Amino acid sequence: MHLRHVLALSLLALVGSSAALAQTSPSPDRSINAAEQTAVIATLSEQLKSHYVFPDVAARTAAALSSKAAHGDYRNANTTTAFAEALSKDLKSIGKDGHFRVKFAPGFPLSSQPKDKAAIARQLAELRPAMASESYGISRVQMLPGNVSYIDLRGFGPVEIVGAAFDSAVSLVAGTSALILDLRQNGGGEPDGVAYLLSHFFAEGDVRHLNDIYNRPDDSTHQYWTVPSAMPRFTGPIYVLTSHETFSGGEECAYDLKTQKRATLVGETTGGGANPGDYLSIGHSFIAFVPTSRAINPITKTNWEHVGVKPDVAVPASSAMKVAYVTILNDLTKKSKNPDEQAGLKDILARVESDKFQLPAYYPRH
Repeated sequence: MHLRHVLALSLLALVGSSAALAQTSPSPDRSINAAEQTAVIATLSEQLKSHYVFPDVAARTAAALSSKAAHGDYRNANTTTAFAEALSKDLKSIGKDGHFRVKFAPGFPLSSQPKDKAAIARQLAELRPAMASESYGISRVQMLPGNVSYIDLRGFGPVEIVGAAFDSAVSLVAGTSALILDLRQNGGGEPDGVAYLLSHFFAEGDVRHLNDIYNRPDDSTHQYWTVPSAMPRFTGPIYVLTSHETFSGGEECAYDLKTQKRATLVGETTGGGANPGDYLSIGHSFIAFVPTSRAINPITKTNWEHVGVKPDVAVPASSAMKVAYVTILNDLTKKSKNPDEQAGLKDILARVESDKFQLPAYYPRH
């Protein structure tokens, strides 16, 4: 994915679509008439047919939306908010793509507009404060008893913004015996950010081809590899926590680690969104997030679209932290040759199993 695409995508995934829209003035709800609705759907249909990664699905979806409009199905969605919600619901239902969404967003800075380096630099500068306010997607880094580390990562921004924060987070856990990477509330983000984080989890010199992304508008494929300069490296065991809310770039992170046989996934099957894209204008101050690309894993030659990423250990997301931590403690106890260390680990294990130790909580959005 080209750097000029990162603003809308990274904001959308890292801090949520509402925060992405927060860079513009608030958008009060207003009424919308049938003629405006028809015009918006006509433009949306053209954008789908020109940009959506699967042309056949785009044509079918555009025809279905036009048919629904002709039959008056949107007559009761007569405010901008209601119309956007109705279109989003129908796009996802007809197109079978969880990335689809429509927003009423006057003045929203569309990511496809800037094409020169100066414009890209300005957008990154504008994006930085929002990402900084969210700790660059890193919600929590914690050292757990037994020399086990925990990182709660909520999103992936552009490397130019989040790279140093990812370096710092891994620096804090580099000396631990095992890492729990919590992606249960990770909504996705920039593929470069995913590749950069994962670069820390392979030994120096161990270069891996992680993912490819095919982009339909320019008929190109961009490869994502581990970054040799990413430091430090953590090569111990990794357990990744997943939920049904883990989505897009969060899913790619889990999928890449799984296909590279680098981590054990614990939790729920993820949301099933493997088609990144851009916000596009569809007229009358409405914008649509249209998937323009698709992920192609170099190992499986496919991706997680519709099916999600399946965990190695399937448990409810609310139980995943405890299951992963108990598994790690059991493994560390078995591997230890020091009686005092074994006793300490068994004591920690007993407290965790009896719920006497407070673990990081999981709060699902839905």
